[in-house]
Amino acid sequence: MTTTMTSYLVLFLAALSTARPLQRREVPQEHSHQKFLTTVAASLAVNNPDKIVDPVFGLLGNAAAAAGAGSVTDLNCLQQAVADQAFTNAKAAGDVNGMTAALVYRTLERNTGAVGTASALCTSVKAVNPEIAALQQHQDPASTGAAATNKKIALELATQIASIGGDPTTAIESGTFAPGTIGDPTAKGKSCDDQNDPTGCIFTQNLLVADVTADEINAALASAGVSGSATAAASATATTAAEASSTVAAVAAATATSTSTASTETCSGSTAVVSDSGSTDTTSASATSTTSTSTTTASTSSLD
Repeated sequence: MTTTMTSYLVLFLAALSTARPLQRREVPQEHSHQKFLTTVAASLAVNNPDKIVDPVFGLLGNAAAAAGAGSVTDLNCLQQAVADQAFTNAKAAGDVNGMTAALVYRTLERNTGAVGTASALCTSVKAVNPEIAALQQHQDPASTGAAATNKKIALELATQIASIGGDPTTAIESGTFAPGTIGDPTAKGKSCDDQNDPTGCIFTQNLLVADVTADEINAALASAGVSGSATAAASATATTAAEASSTVAAVAAATATSTSTASTETCSGSTAVVSDSGSTDTTSASATSTTSTSTTTASTSSLD
């Protein structure tokens, strides 16, 4: 090795030693409602034309979401895009549980960089499914007007779930955490995040703060003229969901097998490490895409 090469090597190693290391984001909560993400991932895998890596990316800040957004260019609309396609696939399979999970997923709070910061809404793209188009995501509970906004979102979600024959009380599970303290230097607030909890840490740690009650849901359904109630829908949904979920799983498995031999991109068990406003998101995900797209039409209700 020449003297010049040695000098370059020393400078390179010195630069590495002084470089600022990547840090994990201090506000992770994207896995807090994991059971819904798991169901949505199974539905999305059946037909994923945008090649979105995994639904979890739709709940990250934009800088981190870009790593798994596929062909979706407006990252403020990634969460909606995931929900819309998953809903379309689940509806084609007659999977009420899958449709319900897609609706709930659309309303989950996205990560933001500070306690009290609201996430941007999707304004550039309208969802294909009116049930999805009627919804938006929960906002940080410490943000301005969050209590009223999140209650309205939950009631609209309950209405849309009832309209597809699901259990409207599932909307209660879309709720978020108790408000954190604005100015919290950790930006964590009172959230949790556990990728290894298949149910979701917000449930297993009893951290969810309900936006609405069953009585409020029933009143909202009556006002919207949607049949069903917060108690009657549950038993009917259970049988349908069990049958439909097995159908979606079988189709997803078949699709994954056939796709692995083609040129379609497949990401399996990959790890994305990206920076979100100077910090890092790490997530593992898999997704499979095909070329067909289903379009559905259903009843709608708007969320102002």
